[in-house]
Amino acid sequence: METTDARRPPVRLLAAWAATRLVLLLFVFKVYVFPGPDVTTDVSVIYQGWYGVLRTGSFPLDDVTWQYPPGAALAILSPALLPFWDYATAFFVLACLADLAVLLLLTRAGRRPGRTPRGALVWTAGVPLLGPTVYARYDVMVTAVAVAALLTAARHPRAAGALAALGALLKVWPALLLAGERRRGSWAAAAVTGAALAALSALTLPGAFAFLAFQRDRGTEVESLGALVFHVARHFGWEGEVRLTYGSVEFLGPYVGAVSTAALALTAAAFGWLLLWRLRARRFGSRTLAEAAFTAVLMFTVTSRVLSPQYLVWLVGLAAVCRSFAASGMRLPSGLVLAACAVTVLEFPVWFAHVVAGDPLGVALLFVRNGLLVAAALTAARALWRRTVPSRTAASAPARSVPGRRDPVSS
Repeated sequence: METTDARRPPVRLLAAWAATRLVLLLFVFKVYVFPGPDVTTDVSVIYQGWYGVLRTGSFPLDDVTWQYPPGAALAILSPALLPFWDYATAFFVLACLADLAVLLLLTRAGRRPGRTPRGALVWTAGVPLLGPTVYARYDVMVTAVAVAALLTAARHPRAAGALAALGALLKVWPALLLAGERRRGSWAAAAVTGAALAALSALTLPGAFAFLAFQRDRGTEVESLGALVFHVARHFGWEGEVRLTYGSVEFLGPYVGAVSTAALALTAAAFGWLLLWRLRARRFGSRTLAEAAFTAVLMFTVTSRVLSPQYLVWLVGLAAVCRSFAASGMRLPSGLVLAACAVTVLEFPVWFAHVVAGDPLGVALLFVRNGLLVAAALTAARALWRRTVPSRTAASAPARSVPGRRDPVSS
């Protein structure tokens, strides 16, 4: 029989979570000033501005920085749940509560047969590595929905599909949670939930899908993998510039369009690999859904034209779910993601000025961070393929069975 104490998070883990999150809150509330640019202005200025527009009954159609699907309105409006605080304070508290929800979900999952508490440890350690940016963006809320979807999938596939659809309407990427899903019930629930929420958004607020045009027109952001081309080219006479546009710092100038197109081609290639994997995969286990989701999001993150620091919150959450399985094949990719988090906080916000300037320090940080993420994506893809796709030798070998004799292959 499971006791009440057994259902509670381990005291030391909860203490570590509380201590590290207190530090993050002290930074976002500016009790202490974190080095680099103020990361909280996205909440106090941009989000709060959107909040005012959304409350009038419309999406921010005249603001090109609004590049999110319609479900994002739920996150932006969420501080209304705590009307006794100002907008920024309420948002930071809700972000912290979403963080706590992920910890509790992972802790509970870690007690099931075949599971381990390492997932909760990865989340507890990984989030503070990114600094106060985690609580100054709504990505931690989306990650909480994604983690809930993956941890619910084994027992409640339809609920998991619905949660994945909700996550996709919050920030698109949770649609990749279904990359390794084979059950029709989960796909059907995702389709119905997604269609219903999208229709409701379009009917209630005008401009629900204006974000698609804004996303289409984006260039190459200075932290992305493709941006390394221009960071190096600037030292050899490239005549371009860095400018704040579409809500992020991007490169503008010769060949930027070509590099952005190449990034889209890499994304298409990643999608092609995932499709090939689905066609070839035969060995699906309890951990395959989480490992496929982690691999898919890694691949689409590193090939994106934009690679903002908060994207790593997604990866930490998915890595934590993968590590909650005792037989996880994602140990190395998860470790690489955590290492990338430690470098990310240095490139943003600590030394972001060096990144924008493209000096040796800034370029070195990007090479290391993006290199770690590329390595994580490649090793995750390799591990997923080897665990699920039978080798040609094994597939073509005839099955031999001798009565009364033990099969040496299975011993």
